[in-house]
Amino acid sequence: MKQRPFKQVDVFTPTPYYGNPLAVVMDGSGLDDAAMQRFAKWTNLSETTFLLPPTDATADYRVRIFTPGGELPFAGHPTLGSCHSWLEAGGQPHAKDFIVQECQVGLVKIRREPGTKRLAFAAPPLKRSAPSPTVLAQVAAALGLKATHIVAAQCLDNGPLWLGLLLDNPETVLQLAPDHKALAKLGIKVGAAARYPREEAAPLIARANREARAFAASAPDFAPDLEVRGFVSPMGIDEDPVTGSLNASLAQWLIAEGHAPERYTASQGVCLGRAGQVHIERDSTGQVWVGGESVSCVDGSVSL
Repeated sequence: MKQRPFKQVDVFTPTPYYGNPLAVVMDGSGLDDAAMQRFAKWTNLSETTFLLPPTDATADYRVRIFTPGGELPFAGHPTLGSCHSWLEAGGQPHAKDFIVQECQVGLVKIRREPGTKRLAFAAPPLKRSAPSPTVLAQVAAALGLKATHIVAAQCLDNGPLWLGLLLDNPETVLQLAPDHKALAKLGIKVGAAARYPREEAAPLIARANREARAFAASAPDFAPDLEVRGFVSPMGIDEDPVTGSLNASLAQWLIAEGHAPERYTASQGVCLGRAGQVHIERDSTGQVWVGGESVSCVDGSVSL
């Protein structure tokens, strides 16, 4: 074992402890798969990343992403949190306009958002298809949803696999009380979303419950266009606080089908007492960018 630089960062939030935490081992060299997996299980966070020298000369660094149960080819909040950590530790990108991350899904571009502290990643290519009626009915039952609550549904694949559901209104999303054992048995990760009518966004966020107060305290000027929840029972976690890959695939689907504008903001984590802020933009080339701020909460070393 040796001492390795280590950070724990909070992603998709400008305020510590309101986003999605990520453990980052800044030097993963010499660690085998079993050692990485063991440490990821020990941190007990949704993801732990290990930074390595790139194998592609065009990349700035390489990242491996582990959940407590296995390795992921790509994930959004680990991408932004790892890039934030790499830059904060003095990383210098090859290119002026982008940082290039290498991961199992390939090369991912990350840009600094002008005039903000946000980073944004280019959403990987999306494969999508209609879910089978049987699967959709099983998932709806596990979520306690009636058919009338579901506006649209798609199977989404941008590395991670999701069943995306567009629901009738944000309150339906926020009131979901899933049967997580049933979802785990089905082996399906589910992302549920609904749009706020613009005039309703601020009053709904200000509603007088604990989660909404936490949201308002951390982001008084943030009025989202979309409310999102991500249920990841097959990974051993009931609900993810803020999910980059899910928001990326939802954006690619919803914008393409005219369910969302080309630029919008999403809220996620309210029901967990978090206040995730996800910024979405589809540029003139059709590329979807998923952005958010990250803040370092722990900075030190780990014996690995």
